[in-house]
Amino acid sequence: MIKEIDLKSKTLNNLVAIANQFNLQGQVTDIQAFGNGNINDTFLVKLDSSTQKYFILQRINTHVFRQPKLVMQNMRVFTDHATKRLQDGTLDRDRCWKIPSVILTQDNREYWMTPEGDFWRAISFIDNAKSFDIITDSDRAREVGCALGTFHNLISDLPPKKLADTIAGFHITPRYFQQYDTALAQSKKNKSSEIDFCLQFIHNRRTWARVLEEAKADGKLPLRLMHGDPKINNVLFDNNTGQAISIIDLDTLMPGLIHYDIGDCLRSSCNFLGEETQTWQEVRFETELAQAILQGYVFQAKDFLTENDYEYIYDAIRLLAFELGLRFFTDYLAGNVHFSKVKYEEHNLVRALVQFQLVQSIEVQKSAICAIVRDLK
Repeated sequence: MIKEIDLKSKTLNNLVAIANQFNLQGQVTDIQAFGNGNINDTFLVKLDSSTQKYFILQRINTHVFRQPKLVMQNMRVFTDHATKRLQDGTLDRDRCWKIPSVILTQDNREYWMTPEGDFWRAISFIDNAKSFDIITDSDRAREVGCALGTFHNLISDLPPKKLADTIAGFHITPRYFQQYDTALAQSKKNKSSEIDFCLQFIHNRRTWARVLEEAKADGKLPLRLMHGDPKINNVLFDNNTGQAISIIDLDTLMPGLIHYDIGDCLRSSCNFLGEETQTWQEVRFETELAQAILQGYVFQAKDFLTENDYEYIYDAIRLLAFELGLRFFTDYLAGNVHFSKVKYEEHNLVRALVQFQLVQSIEVQKSAICAIVRDLK
């Protein structure tokens, strides 16, 4: 959905000039801010064309993505590989899977940089589809699982060494503790009951947070490729069929553990109140949705899953909610630097509380979640 805003004329003219740096199939007629991402600045550009009505224009946050050229390189490697897999008949004919593609500049580059150093890119827009911030029924949840399983299926034979590690330590939870310790030592935030809760919550789970990295080090979980951010609003659903037809936002596509994707997908999908709720005390992990997602996922991914993969699914779900809460709380202590799109000073603190409440709900329901996983095999 387009977020309606009143762009100042100077800003709009600048955006049109930037859009025209790319190889377009028509004239720009409108530009609107798009989506609700926390990192990049994203715009939907409308063209007077029957073949390319829209495309996505993005300014990459180079504070987060310090090597944006590698981000674009990874995206090209993925799209080339996944497109070939689709042409080879990898997927069922009943599912029309779509892959966002890079639109090159007028001089055939994958990006355009302003004289000030801003990094811009253009990506094809998948029309006649929509995303959701919240999932409330099992049928749609199953489609979310099918989407992630399809994505992992498409890259299951792509060697991890072919993609660059674009964010050092991304989803490696123990490394986030280093940032947390620094932010905590330097923070001048006034103490509150919410801050005290977060401090104790993190302290109690500090040692356990190494669980997936230890499994990787022990050879129980192999290094594969991951999407890195398969949260619910990055899954697109066809407006007509209701099927999941794509996973977008490929900035964090890189070598990692598929469990980071599984955990992040369920963390974001199995919360009726969503990530931005103010009533964090009411957040609950919905096991019915989790069961449907995992059923859809395994249906598409069962050919490459191992016994150990199943063994660590519960830990992945618990860990990714904890990790995001840790990152939100760290950023709050540091002054909202990473997740900088905040509406008020305590926004990232509330976001952390939502995730920590979700962790507690997951922990209370461990037996039920593990039973769901056993039934998948």
